[in-house]
Amino acid sequence: MKALVKQHAEPGLWLMDVPEPETGPGDVLIKVLRTGICGTDLHIRSWDGWAQQAVTTPRILGHEFVGEVAAVGADVTDIAVGDVVSGEGHLVCGKCRNCLAGRRHLCRSTIGLGVGRDGAFAEYVALPASNVWVHRTAVDLHVAAIFDPFGNAVHTALSFPLVGEDVLITGAGPIGIMAAAVAKHAGARNVVITDVSESRLELARKAGATLAVNVSRTDIAAAQRQLGLKEGFDIGLEMSGRPEAMRDMVDNMTHGGRIAMLGLPAQEFAVDWSKIVTSMITIKGIYGREMFETWYAMTVLLEGGLDLTPVITGSYGYQDFDAAFDEAATARSGKIILDWTV
Repeated sequence: MKALVKQHAEPGLWLMDVPEPETGPGDVLIKVLRTGICGTDLHIRSWDGWAQQAVTTPRILGHEFVGEVAAVGADVTDIAVGDVVSGEGHLVCGKCRNCLAGRRHLCRSTIGLGVGRDGAFAEYVALPASNVWVHRTAVDLHVAAIFDPFGNAVHTALSFPLVGEDVLITGAGPIGIMAAAVAKHAGARNVVITDVSESRLELARKAGATLAVNVSRTDIAAAQRQLGLKEGFDIGLEMSGRPEAMRDMVDNMTHGGRIAMLGLPAQEFAVDWSKIVTSMITIKGIYGREMFETWYAMTVLLEGGLDLTPVITGSYGYQDFDAAFDEAATARSGKIILDWTV
């Protein structure tokens, strides 16, 4: 089969012929239809410091996908050949305290699909049945391919009650844009999103953000005044991993405000902890999705009319992966899809 492989410990990816993945009695073999390109994939392609520590070569990349079940193991009873499925990309141990308590997203031994084991940038991918999500209702294949990052957005946005609240999102990457759509759909009064890319801010407006602010030209306090907010934002969703964004968020929260932090900083940075204490701000770290409560929420949101199509800005055949990755690496694009059926 064809697959996108990190064949060598250097920048680049290689489209190669590799064997189909082996499966066991509890596994599902999936024919891949579409995949989404993630920031993680971009890090591995460029072979930055994080990738050098996290990935051993050779490795098939990819963890955002939708496909059709091609075969199931002898012990799999609730998934059938022909089912349209996506996959939870975090594979957990099943034995630690959190796994046994049903808190699998908190497993300390998580292995990432396309990072710690071969992934979905291939004609076929294999997963344990416990990591397979069957789409029981019709869903656009491009949207189904990005259920993984959509889940990050939903997990972050729904960490705190949103109805009637004023929400600040720092970072208008694809996940931040999806979080804006989720927050507005879930009943937030105002959803303000910040970035320095006008292209991505425009995508956020299309996705339903009340106000999209270019913080290279204006500040969050001015956005508050424009909306008539008197006491700051109730909920913060930090999606950028940028020190200045986190500090600006803290400065603009109401007393008792709550922050969910998904953005992963590249290094340590200082924040005004005295302000966090005296303003009684709650900060919650987010990583991945809750298995599988977040997946249920994603499906219900789409069934309820949530539209993710504005965040998808490009689609390429898998043979044109270099052009697709180049576009995904710009600060202008939303989600970029690779089609494995052409």
